[in-house]
Amino acid sequence: MTKPIIIILLFVTTSAFAQADPLISFSDPSRLWGNGIERVIEEAYRKHIRTKIIDGKVMNLRIPFAMNSERDILLETKMNIVGDGKGSPELLWPAIDEVLASDDFAQYIIALSSGREKAVAFDMIEKSWSMQTDHFIIARIKSGSFIGLPHRPYALTSGKGVTENDVYNYIYCIGLIGVDCSGFVWHILSYIGQQGGLDLGRTLSGVLGVPRGADPSNYVGTAFYSSRSNQMIPVTDEIRNLRPADILLFRDINGVIVHSAIIQSIDFSKGIIRYLQCNNVSLPEERGVHDSFIYFDPSNPGVSLKDPALHWSQKRQAPFAGEDFVFSDDGERYRHRANGGGRVVRMRALVPIIERLNRN
Repeated sequence: MTKPIIIILLFVTTSAFAQADPLISFSDPSRLWGNGIERVIEEAYRKHIRTKIIDGKVMNLRIPFAMNSERDILLETKMNIVGDGKGSPELLWPAIDEVLASDDFAQYIIALSSGREKAVAFDMIEKSWSMQTDHFIIARIKSGSFIGLPHRPYALTSGKGVTENDVYNYIYCIGLIGVDCSGFVWHILSYIGQQGGLDLGRTLSGVLGVPRGADPSNYVGTAFYSSRSNQMIPVTDEIRNLRPADILLFRDINGVIVHSAIIQSIDFSKGIIRYLQCNNVSLPEERGVHDSFIYFDPSNPGVSLKDPALHWSQKRQAPFAGEDFVFSDDGERYRHRANGGGRVVRMRALVPIIERLNRN
């Protein structure tokens, strides 16, 4: 009996390896992006997304958005966001895995599978949740009315089982885990430097004012990417001037630069710019780390990103029903006229690294 079992196991093992090789090859970013900077940025981006099976469902989970002071406006103390909103994937995924393995999350899944529509009330301070069946509350949420407080948001659930949005809400509200926009861009840039043999944090620690032994990512904010910084090269935002790894800067309604994203690729033949970002003010299925697109006329690469003829795919929406958001899409936000609209910058220290990577 022993010999046949061994033969079967060897066959299964050999078959598994034979199947794994094509899958690994198929998922290799270089198949689509080549071996230059586009591939490197894609690799860094994919570190923020993982496929998991939760309650028997295959889900692509994205690291949520989370920013210090985002929801503690009514509190006397700040929330303790894991990694202070600047955490790397290597720091955040173990924390997420721990949250998803908890007994509380298991009870959350059971509650989401009751078969009855409910409102989930989260308490981010107590790290707790409860299910509300009050029809008035549910109706108000559906109408877009604000329910709760910034640190006590409400979300609807169909009762038909856990969804990716439900998991996102739990990680965000109960785990207090995520990365903010500038932290996400920093980790992409750091990965680019790493692939070229440059420790970006060490190189820029003096500029950032990083104390000895501290994590440089904790000292990076959107203001660091300012076009006035001598660490950045201002880029005229005509599409023909743009390059992968350029940083897009967006203003708020008061004209202050408060959001950053990074260009991953520019297809001049098809007229598509793909950029990557992390935010909470987007469609529910895109909250957290995600990609976005700008479509332009390939015959007119001299057009500015501020041209209203461009189509920006990224729509904006409140994180939870009734919460404030201003611009309808990223294009409207980038074109916002206060203080001249959006900006594009290029990190000076990475220019030779990117040139070297593109020669490979």
